Amino acid sequence: MSIQDAAGKRSRRALAFATSMLAALGLLLAPKPVAAETGEVRFVIGPSLTFLCFAVMEREKLVEKHVAVLGLPAPKVSFTRVSNNDAIRDSILAGAADIAANGVPSFLPLWARTKGTTNVLGIAAFNALPLVLVTRNPDVKTIADFTEKDRIALPGVLNSTQAITLQMAAEKLWGPGQHKRLDAWTISRGHPDAMAALLAGASEITAHFAAPPYDRQALAKPGIHRVLSSHDVYGGPGTNGVSMATQAFRDANPKTLKAVVEASKEAIALINADRRRAAEIYVSVTGDKIGAEGLYKILDAPDMVFSATPLGTYEVAKFMFRIGSLKIEPASWKDLYFSEVHDLPGS
Repeated sequence: MSIQDAAGKRSRRALAFATSMLAALGLLLAPKPVAAETGEVRFVIGPSLTFLCFAVMEREKLVEKHVAVLGLPAPKVSFTRVSNNDAIRDSILAGAADIAANGVPSFLPLWARTKGTTNVLGIAAFNALPLVLVTRNPDVKTIADFTEKDRIALPGVLNSTQAITLQMAAEKLWGPGQHKRLDAWTISRGHPDAMAALLAGASEITAHFAAPPYDRQALAKPGIHRVLSSHDVYGGPGTNGVSMATQAFRDANPKTLKAVVEASKEAIALINADRRRAAEIYVSVTGDKIGAEGLYKILDAPDMVFSATPLGTYEVAKFMFRIGSLKIEPASWKDLYFSEVHDLPGS
């Protein structure tokens, strides 16, 4: 082989190597396709004013907004309202909903039950509103005055926020081991039905552990008075609402879940900045007959606390574990929630 032929061969090899390197570099620098996430997000929530955050998210299309900010096509978002805690829980277990919103005492057993399998975890808190126990029995001034003649309506016997709060109040009054003292006199009713029965006067229901606005509506009627609120039991505002999803949903849709967190925060910021507008949004979404002005008067009160930060969740979990209502004790509040909210000052 001549010197010229050898040089030509080396040049061709060098050119081929350079071409292959440029091609590889082009692949590295080429825009990556956006990973596909869900095209639909299905919420299942409750019917009361405690779920105001979701009405704002729905009306303002905040989930769609924050998904788009993260570079994904806006999904179809739906909100289904049901009055039964069990139906909310069952929806997420059956895969009929992607995100469920429920009270902390309903969420905690679901967290424990699915730990290591489905792994249902909290996404964010959405309110720390007071739940108020009201009664039409003039002899009842404190929970110590209830008798076997009374029936206390709440959303779910033993598994609702109100049921656990009542147990905490009983233990606080009568001491350890006495948390079940009022359980036999509680019955399950959705808030609208419970309030109607309480006000009718002919029902066996003499008390209602109500969520806003039902407590305020009842207290506006002659003969109805307040016994206690959840803020009394917790010693201040405590989370009574948490949104949740399965680990599988979060793993398959990390940007969508982050968008839900940001949408929740923005909705809560709107509520806290402009209660009148929040009331108008709630009425426009739900058709609540109390009207925007009536709801504004309820919302415009210092005890109406909306926050994405979990408040007192861990204390409720420890109480439920101690009395046997929770089979696993979390090490901290962060065990209960996805890492997307671990930067918040939760408890």
